[in-house]
Amino acid sequence: MKVVLDNNILFSLINPDSVNSYLFAALRFEFFAPEYIKSELAKYASDCLLKSKLSKHEFEMRQKEVEAGIRFCKISEFKRFLKQAKDSLPDKDDAPYVALALAIKSVIWSNDPHLKQQSLAKVFTTAELINKLLKSEF
Repeated sequence: MKVVLDNNILFSLINPDSVNSYLFAALRFEFFAPEYIKSELAKYASDCLLKSKLSKHEFEMRQKEVEAGIRFCKISEFKRFLKQAKDSLPDKDDAPYVALALAIKSVIWSNDPHLKQQSLAKVFTTAELINKLLKSEF
């Protein structure tokens, strides 16, 4: 299964002890994210570093490890779906995730309730993914 990660899920993956990190490792999916999300991670690196309780070196190593498991897509790969995605969302900042999901025919992993308000792409929360995994639905 193809899964688009939103920025908050990506940020949580930096903490190797987070529930999302365990789920990321357990699910043998193809993970995708818009390429610009890397700059968002860099922008909030100090917050992620603090929350993860990792040293700077451990943080950098974990970031490389996580990013190695994700295919980052340029905006040109999903640009044709951006208007449709923006029109379907109350928070236009979430449009790249929906547009990318449409472009690659995937679902989205997000705990953002705004993303659930659109009907173009299926959105799974962490709790929903855990529930499906426990029920062996994947």
